[in-house]
Amino acid sequence: MSESKNDIAWQKIFDKHLILDKITVDGSASISATEINEFREARLMTKFDHKSQLPKLFENNKLSILPTSRGTYEIGSFETFCDFNKDDVEITPINFPTFLESIDYKDITSESTAINCAYVSKILNDFTGEDTLLPTVSGRMSSSLFDFKINSAKGLFKINVGNSQIEIDGGYEGDNSLNLIEAKNYISDDFLIRQLFYPYRLWNSKIIKQVRPIFLTYSNGIFHLREYIFEDAALYNSIKLIKHKKYAVQEGAINTESIQQVLDTVKIVKEPQFPFPQADSFERVINLCELLRQRGFLSKEEITQNYDFDSRQTDYYSNAAKYLGLIENYKENGQIGCSLTQEGLRIFTLSIIDRQFAFAKLILSRTAFNKTLQLYFEKGDIPSYDEVVEIMKQSKLYNINSDETYKRRASTVMSWVNWIIGLIEE
Repeated sequence: MSESKNDIAWQKIFDKHLILDKITVDGSASISATEINEFREARLMTKFDHKSQLPKLFENNKLSILPTSRGTYEIGSFETFCDFNKDDVEITPINFPTFLESIDYKDITSESTAINCAYVSKILNDFTGEDTLLPTVSGRMSSSLFDFKINSAKGLFKINVGNSQIEIDGGYEGDNSLNLIEAKNYISDDFLIRQLFYPYRLWNSKIIKQVRPIFLTYSNGIFHLREYIFEDAALYNSIKLIKHKKYAVQEGAINTESIQQVLDTVKIVKEPQFPFPQADSFERVINLCELLRQRGFLSKEEITQNYDFDSRQTDYYSNAAKYLGLIENYKENGQIGCSLTQEGLRIFTLSIIDRQFAFAKLILSRTAFNKTLQLYFEKGDIPSYDEVVEIMKQSKLYNINSDETYKRRASTVMSWVNWIIGLIEE
């Protein structure tokens, strides 16, 4: 697997400044932006919002990096990330103000728009329990001075922060609390705790009201909010999830009969000559398409570096979207990457509920998925792995030659069928 520009530059930095030796002796190593800039721009070299984005050298040595001022960083075996919980929660329907013309909940292409939609639709009021919320703080600011302890391979390690730059996507104050929101418009498995911890420490020292760190994720019409607390304000890893809800604008319901009608009427297409999908999360297939709609074009390296995909996942999920005819290879400025097909672009002009039907139709136009859902309705339960593998073997799939491969791909069939079943609101 080829090395990224970050991998190559960090290797040179580690060699020149004997980073691993310093960490072995002292537990950490300091590095300045000036020293990083000698090899590659520090801004690009230090932005790791997810574990999957860490350079190989960091991953192999279980290292992470944190800013300590506007121009300095600390590298060590720190536990800087927190996994998102995988608990399934019911979606709370909300109404969107019909008089608004300048904001469209069906066309959210940025984190700021997602926050604005959550604000004007009263999602934030419902989630926080505050009757009145007003936007008060946002943007870039200085962290002020503080210190904290963080879990490391050698136990608790103390870090001093002196006016590091932080960014708050949205801050909303009510009678009882200041709610600091970190927002993403893509799905991920984990997040960098610092994005909540540094703003929390700043404002917790400045105001008397409760400071509530909230993580908001938006994708495919769903606003996903999680509230955290730090049980010990001086301990980075004392983060704990205390509240978790999902919201979506009410457009109508998808019921069993409407899915059954799609299943009965959809036209089966010839199996495409693409690798059969190995991408269990259909939500992430959709999310990749959303990102391409926003950006127009993304290279494999851009997808891997900017979102929570490792190199292999980038291949798996882009191939899955190609299999469905949603994206295609495209070359721009000498780089090979992906862009949405005409069909992919068309689907994102639809209302959210019609968009879900369109995705379901695409999935069910492929034989293996169609027959698996048929068997689900016949049995009243999801088919077994063996049953799905047998369906796949009868479906003339492209370039699958071993039982082991059939078994691995069967999990994708079951996951995508479960996604369709999950659309049903009954």
